[in-house]
Amino acid sequence: MNLKRIFGALLTMLGIGGLIYIAILFVNTSGGTHNIKAIAIYGILGLIFFVAGISLVRTTKDES
Repeated sequence: MNLKRIFGALLTMLGIGGLIYIAILFVNTSGGTHNIKAIAIYGILGLIFFVAGISLVRTTKDES
């Protein structure tokens, strides 16, 4: 397996983890006081990792 594909899969998993984490943060806040800074930071990083990982996996050709 190509190293770029492994790195792309790792970035994709980190992105999915970040997006799940912000969903948990958003749901578990009580009384309508959301920690907007943490949600924004983890959301942006998760989205960047997810998109970068998916694009890296898609653009990497197999070496068969």
